Amino acid sequence: MEKPNSPEPEPASSPNPTPALSVSEDSTQETPHSESRFSVFPKSERLSIIFIAAIAGIVSPFTGSIYFPALNTLSSDLGVSTSLINLTITSYQIFQGLAPSVIGTLSDVRGRRPAYLLAFAIYMVANLALALQDSYAALLVLRCLQSAGSSATIALGSAVVADLVTRAERGSYIGYTSLGISLGPALGPVVGGVLNQYLGWQSIFWFLLIVGGVLLIAIALFLPETARAVVGNGSVQPQKWNLNLVQWLRVKRGQPFNGGVVEEDRSTLSVPRHRPNPLTSLRILLEPEGGITLGFGALLFAGYFMVMTTLSEQLEARFGFSSAIVGLCYLPLGFGSLISRWTAGQLFDWNFRRHARLLGLPLDVSKQQQIDIFPIERIRLEICIPMVYISCGTVLGYAWAMETNASLAGIEVALFFQGLFFSGALQGLNTLIVDTHQDTPASATAANNLFRCVLSAGGTAIAPLMIDTMGIGYMGVFISAVWLCFSPCLWLVLLRGRTWREKQKVRRDKKDQERRELKEKSNPV
Repeated sequence: MEKPNSPEPEPASSPNPTPALSVSEDSTQETPHSESRFSVFPKSERLSIIFIAAIAGIVSPFTGSIYFPALNTLSSDLGVSTSLINLTITSYQIFQGLAPSVIGTLSDVRGRRPAYLLAFAIYMVANLALALQDSYAALLVLRCLQSAGSSATIALGSAVVADLVTRAERGSYIGYTSLGISLGPALGPVVGGVLNQYLGWQSIFWFLLIVGGVLLIAIALFLPETARAVVGNGSVQPQKWNLNLVQWLRVKRGQPFNGGVVEEDRSTLSVPRHRPNPLTSLRILLEPEGGITLGFGALLFAGYFMVMTTLSEQLEARFGFSSAIVGLCYLPLGFGSLISRWTAGQLFDWNFRRHARLLGLPLDVSKQQQIDIFPIERIRLEICIPMVYISCGTVLGYAWAMETNASLAGIEVALFFQGLFFSGALQGLNTLIVDTHQDTPASATAANNLFRCVLSAGGTAIAPLMIDTMGIGYMGVFISAVWLCFSPCLWLVLLRGRTWREKQKVRRDKKDQERRELKEKSNPV
């Protein structure tokens, strides 16, 4: 793509009179891009950073599901009912929703590296204690601590992408960092089934301790700080304790921390509107667009998790599989989720480029695109909504394949397509939330996580009851019906989201102006 080289901004009222080119009342520029280079990190370094964030993001959902195949073993060894063991899944989901609101908000102000290091330190302590405990009470409490440590990784991963990648390319990259949401629950039972069958359930937590330790060391040594409130576009040096190994060695030798690639540009620093506050995530739930997007995403994930948490029990009951074989049956779901990161991500980025052409605007992916000019809700939801409707069909196909005792091949095919289209739909909603909250991406993703985990915890609790009373086929009908009934809310965001966002920005800027005037009156020069 060619960069715009004219010193004058391209006017919005060009020969193309498309109304979508209108900008908000307080906009000072009508150019499609910001002036500064969005990120000074070379592409190879951006890819390595996002790779680390993506691997770290798998940890929380992977940890949540890794002991699904061991539920019956835990019930027998600890002398409690299966329903009480299922309670540890529900409690894990609840803390998975609450903890990122604290750590994610902190990272938006203080940095991603400190948040990652704190999260993995808590995670490792919890896994060590879980591997050594032998009582149900300890299992329940420590699973909550384990969840609190690991759950912020998804929010932090999406925030890292928002720090490094412009909206034009964000659809693909957020797909990688949010891969764990759907891939983690699919891979966890595979590993957990093998470990439980051959080494015992304690080996699951020893394995997670090792994984956590490796990631903690990798983050401490190699992950640079990316938070725009701390380093801007990567040109501003963070505090010495917040440098990675390579940067620290450069500074020690008297060299620029970034190798002298570019000069410091403090104008790219993002100043948060609020101090670190867990309630920041809750404010997003109260926004018209944010609340609807988060709410539907939570319903989507709750239905998916109802299928995930009951799959192992259904396979054992219908086919008599061992825990290792049950774990392998989750693989098609994981493969579908993995493939969606390429298919759906490319579609989201293609649709962004398509809208840029329709608006007659140049697209420079090295600079941030102005959200006042690009119809971001339409760009994301035109791809996302069809995937939601296809996901309804895949859930029905899976549920009735189980209900009618169809062959294992039919069940696995349905699971593959469920992973493919559900992951794509969720990816679109996650990207939209980050797009519309560029200044606090970790807080926005934490709000997404909170809503999603609370509803999925409820879904986990009622799914066995629904199967017992109406059968798994009608549970699938219920899940699809809920998604279909609430899908018009996404159409409402597509049509009205931009207007809501612009009105909200006017109100927010008015409040900021009132605060400045009050501060000037109380502190006269």
